[in-house]
Amino acid sequence: MPQSPSCSHFFSMVPRQTECGWMNLLGLEDTVLWLPPGAYKMRITFCQGVLVVAIAVNLLILYYISKLQQRLLHRHRDHVKPGSRQPLYPPLRSGLTILIREFEDFENYIPDVVRFFLKQNPELPVVVTADHLPYPPMVLPNTPNVQVVLLKPSPDQPAHIFRPETYMRTEYVALVPDGVKADIMSPQLEQMLEEFKSSQGKAEMVAAPLHSLVPLQCLNLKVSLKEWTAEYMAAPPASRLCAALKGEAIVLLRTRDFFNLSAPLARPLLTSLFIQTSLRGWTVRVLDISFSLLHQPVLTSSHNQWKADNLGKANRLQLFRDFGIKRVILEDGKVQWFGCSKETPRCFGTIHDDTPEYLYLNRWTPPCCLRALRETAKYVINILEMSGVRYWLEGGTLLGAARYQDIIPWDYDVDLGIYLEDIPNCELLRNAESGSIVDEKGFVWEKAIEGDFYRVQYSEHNHLHVDLWPFYPKNGLMTKDTWMDHRQDIEFPEHFLKPLVPIPFAGFLALAPNDYRSFLELKFGEGVIEKPEYPNPAMKRMEKGS
Repeated sequence: MPQSPSCSHFFSMVPRQTECGWMNLLGLEDTVLWLPPGAYKMRITFCQGVLVVAIAVNLLILYYISKLQQRLLHRHRDHVKPGSRQPLYPPLRSGLTILIREFEDFENYIPDVVRFFLKQNPELPVVVTADHLPYPPMVLPNTPNVQVVLLKPSPDQPAHIFRPETYMRTEYVALVPDGVKADIMSPQLEQMLEEFKSSQGKAEMVAAPLHSLVPLQCLNLKVSLKEWTAEYMAAPPASRLCAALKGEAIVLLRTRDFFNLSAPLARPLLTSLFIQTSLRGWTVRVLDISFSLLHQPVLTSSHNQWKADNLGKANRLQLFRDFGIKRVILEDGKVQWFGCSKETPRCFGTIHDDTPEYLYLNRWTPPCCLRALRETAKYVINILEMSGVRYWLEGGTLLGAARYQDIIPWDYDVDLGIYLEDIPNCELLRNAESGSIVDEKGFVWEKAIEGDFYRVQYSEHNHLHVDLWPFYPKNGLMTKDTWMDHRQDIEFPEHFLKPLVPIPFAGFLALAPNDYRSFLELKFGEGVIEKPEYPNPAMKRMEKGS
């Protein structure tokens, strides 16, 4: 009988003197498997047998693990319905929590405010939120239901402790400003909650005014993010249902509604709250319930009041920047601007593919930019008229005048055509041939580097501009020597300019081709005035209904 293979074939890493010695002692070095008559005789070594058994055991283990996973999966499916989402936090219980956000570190009455409310209800949950640890320190009641939550995270702490919603376990929340004095003999918060429950379906919030020096005012509020604008309007005198409030009040709403806002704790708190809620169509009902103040005014020194006013302006500026609001129209008609000016760059960067970046945000030209374009256009046209330079509204600018009597709401420059032969009549255009010129009003006149035309910029810092395109007549057509890759940049019959006619544009009268509809349809296509479209529909199409 031939010698069976040595165990060293299977355990080559084991030293030779120990490879099979223990198997020889047991007489198991060679094992022969005898099959039924007519079958081949097969010899299996002990090592091969061990390998077969190990593989079989592993397969068995894998099988049972697979069965266990299937059982766990079925058990999870039994508990979770298809399409449902697991809650991030436990269900909210009935009742309300006081949330204090609006106060100043350097002087406040927060400890007293908290104590007065706890005298009404010692178990009332109170959450005080601040961007950073208040200094000087506030001495608050040392009870589990009073929490201070810092909003700016620390790298050595878990994230959830910086989220106020983690501590808000009640169904309702009352936003309480600094200085409020709760009446110990009257459960005002409970009355507010009852009023809120009776208002369901009528208002998403209720408010109780404070007895402050300035009475609470009910306002309507229209926010257009597309136009970067918030417009406040006075509500009827007897109105109790408002879109916004001017003045100090305690506001009560559902906790989930509050923390589902995109920036629930942005300051100024009520300004931020009502901008966000007006975009959702929510209203606030003013109640007959009112609260007293611990001190009037809350800040006792003119210096602290000055500091608070400056911080309030900074917070308001940052809020409007974060929300993309560049124009605020107040209820008295005054306008506040939070966008670009002559001293700052324009609100958008370099244009690519004739599509400014704000169109991709589903917004139109910021109103501060439109204001600068109107101002520049009026100034340039006045200079041209005084200099005897014949001009006309061109391209998209003429289209805006025909459609809106203004700049197209999503346009980013103004285009004027001029007669080439009239350029020497204007000293600023003549001098621009040799380099940029800043005139006495701060406008910048220059020869454009992109082509054979002129550009007037709003300022050295702000490059919103008016482009002046020189044409000359040739064989009855207005033409020029260089052309841009724009569909409207084509030759046209000179008879459109004889005569030029006035047309309302951007708040004044400007000159335009005499048959401007035919002129525009020659350049853009039939029905262009009635069919608004973005400059490059291949990159960004206008939404239906815009």
